[in-house]
Amino acid sequence: MTVDDTGSGTGADGRVDPDAADPGEDPLALRLEGLILGAERRYTPFQAARSAGVSMELASRFWRAMGFADIGQAKALTEADVLALRRLAGLVEAGLLSEAMAVQVARSTGQTTARLAEWQIDSFLEGLTEPPEPGMTRTEVTYPIIELLLPELQEFLVYVWRRQLAASAGRVIQAADDEEMVDRRLAVGFADLVGFTRLTRRMEEEELGELVEAFETTAADLVAARGGRLIKTLGDEVLYAADDAGVAAEIALRLIETMANDETMPELRVGIAFGTVTTRMGDVFGTTVNLASRLTSIAPRDAVLVDSAFAEELIRTGEAPASEAEAAEAAAAAEKEGEEPPVYRFALQPMWQRPVRGLGVIEPWLLTRRASTGGE
Repeated sequence: MTVDDTGSGTGADGRVDPDAADPGEDPLALRLEGLILGAERRYTPFQAARSAGVSMELASRFWRAMGFADIGQAKALTEADVLALRRLAGLVEAGLLSEAMAVQVARSTGQTTARLAEWQIDSFLEGLTEPPEPGMTRTEVTYPIIELLLPELQEFLVYVWRRQLAASAGRVIQAADDEEMVDRRLAVGFADLVGFTRLTRRMEEEELGELVEAFETTAADLVAARGGRLIKTLGDEVLYAADDAGVAAEIALRLIETMANDETMPELRVGIAFGTVTTRMGDVFGTTVNLASRLTSIAPRDAVLVDSAFAEELIRTGEAPASEAEAAEAAAAAEKEGEEPPVYRFALQPMWQRPVRGLGVIEPWLLTRRASTGGE
């Protein structure tokens, strides 16, 4: 292959001309890039912006929002980069998105896929690319593996994205009004491993990584299975949300019970609050989220603390009695009328009121499972 006017050193098939490649770049890395991108380097950022029909300023905003470093005027962009710029700019020109919203789309997509890509390379591919023969580099083994996996992973990614988009759209459609689509009333829960900082000093890095992965996997599975949404994981802590207080309560207690049955896991504590939450780029913000975090920090080991709004919501929906005396009265009244007594899944015990920095005085409630109903 001769060097074309792109100066890329890679052909459309991902092959590399060693004489044409940048001396500072690994030819095998260039081959991998060509394979994954499926296109050769042709444009500088200025040329890409001009070809896409957008200003250099807007192209730079999109590029940075997607999480990529400035590359000056290196000839490193492809037709796919031009097409992406053209599509985003087209959505703005058509009035479907504002420029600020288009940048948010670029940023949220970039942040989400960056984490996914890092995980796939660090964990998934690393386990598949152990050199089978002495003298072979990991990169040499990685190329054929990626060549085989790339189309399958791409199809799976699109499938999961469409499924998640359908689920999210369904939740929005069910919102009562336009304001609720952005500022919604949700139950927000934090689950935190107790004594994690001490563990980091005692455990080897590999052991610690396995513990965190097991915790995150268990939490993600439980949250999803019970109808909640995992918002994010922070190593020793997970943040989840649910539209229904009963769902959030069940998730919290299941987490406590599951972790308690695993001898390798530290103790867990959970805090839940219910109220208006602002959602942005898949994350949640607001006083309700802050309150849930504070409740987690003061929760006893292997216990769940909730705020008064969450307790009221459980009582309102019949998931928990206001008190054991009320539960006894309701049972006696039902028996007198020859009816089935009300069945409560959860019990609530008021705790001492206490001041919380930035949130004033709060009244936490201890959430437990009703002994008469047990788990499923």
